[in-house]
Amino acid sequence: MNAGKDLSESIDEYIAGFPADVQAVLQRIRMTIRKAAPDATEAIKYRIPTFVLGGNLVHFAALKEHIGFYPTPSAIDAFKNELSRYTCSKGAIQFPINTPIPMRLVEKIVRFRVKETKAQSASKNRKVAAVPRSQL
Repeated sequence: MNAGKDLSESIDEYIAGFPADVQAVLQRIRMTIRKAAPDATEAIKYRIPTFVLGGNLVHFAALKEHIGFYPTPSAIDAFKNELSRYTCSKGAIQFPINTPIPMRLVEKIVRFRVKETKAQSASKNRKVAAVPRSQL
């Protein structure tokens, strides 16, 4: 597969660089993320598909042995029990390429990230609003 060598400019281009079976999995992940985060926009960041909502929301990628899903450490921690059967690191989840991806779990994680991102944005806005204009 083309992981690491890809200089795609869009998620469509990225997905097109993989065999048909992997493309189907990547498209399902993409549609699941879109459903859970309809206001997010698509981008390629760090050479992989990314959804952005006031900042990076989640990333995903196809690798030789797994599909990588990158929802931030806070999301992995929040779903650690449900993720216990998968290899995880601080910010990444590895879904084996030869087993079904738990799309309902992906959707729950993305919804968690949307709420978390919106709460962080609201908190930043409150802090900015609390600073007198003379101090800006």
